[in-house]
Amino acid sequence: MSGDNPISDEDRNLFLEAVGEVRRMEQRHVPSPAKRPPARALQAEADERAVLDELLADPSEADLLETGEHLSWARDGVQKAVLRKLRAQRYSIQGELDLHGMTQHHAREQLLGFIEEARRRGRYCVRIIHGKGRRHPDKGPVLKPSVNFWLQHHKRVLAFCSAPPHDGGTGAVYVLLRK
Repeated sequence: MSGDNPISDEDRNLFLEAVGEVRRMEQRHVPSPAKRPPARALQAEADERAVLDELLADPSEADLLETGEHLSWARDGVQKAVLRKLRAQRYSIQGELDLHGMTQHHAREQLLGFIEEARRRGRYCVRIIHGKGRRHPDKGPVLKPSVNFWLQHHKRVLAFCSAPPHDGGTGAVYVLLRK
């Protein structure tokens, strides 16, 4: 035998009766299954939040070393031209926060809330007034070095620099936020 399994006419008729009418399908492409959303590393996100909270905590005395009169900083990867434009006031100031008279703890809370609110409203260049800290000559400034520290460690901050004299001078900073 050649290996063919001949089907009797009776079996063929029973099969066709059971299957019914057969039509060729028009669709030649089978749609791919819906894509699953990418997995989220929840523990990694929690770790990042914990690190950010720790970084934004009150700076230690070592962190509060003399900052000098003018503040200026840009995140790694930010072009120098961006900082030059910020200094030259080429970005319009879209919001302002005045920290005068606040405690360090309250100022930090206000600053973090202000940055988050600016992000929600689509504001990317803001001014933060921290004062010069000359009220107590024997103590030195408290908010100015703290603001310097907090801004450098905030993931939404791209760059900041002291404002020109007519806008607060070394008692205020222009801050450029990540879009």
